[in-house]
Amino acid sequence: MKKTPDPIDRHVGSRVRMQRILMKMSQEKLGEALGLTFQQVQKYEKGLNRIGASRLQQISKTLNVPPSFFFEGAPALGSAEGNGGSAEESSSQYVVDFLSTAEGLHLNRAFARIKDAKIRKRVLDLVTTLADSDGANEG
Repeated sequence: MKKTPDPIDRHVGSRVRMQRILMKMSQEKLGEALGLTFQQVQKYEKGLNRIGASRLQQISKTLNVPPSFFFEGAPALGSAEGNGGSAEESSSQYVVDFLSTAEGLHLNRAFARIKDAKIRKRVLDLVTTLADSDGANEG
């Protein structure tokens, strides 16, 4: 029987990935800094392997964030997915997951560079319209 990763481990891993990507650091470079293989970093980021306290401290120093950063927005204890987690929690996890992707970070960075509020609003309207029409095409 395949064991599914703990939601907290997945969350911490996704935060490691998000910060690593924000710093434009490869899994290989992070692994080198920690004395690990990139495969081990991959397992941490997917939540497949739990990150111990001393290793998390090392990662936080390498990625220039406090250890608490990795737990921001983490699912509450006892509200694991499928065990009574609220829609708000799963929605915030979706955002964290999206921002952990290269596309999510790239989109976020580019959007943040748009200074004109009217243009930002128009971009948001465009993306919303595209997403709504894409959803209509799926059915």
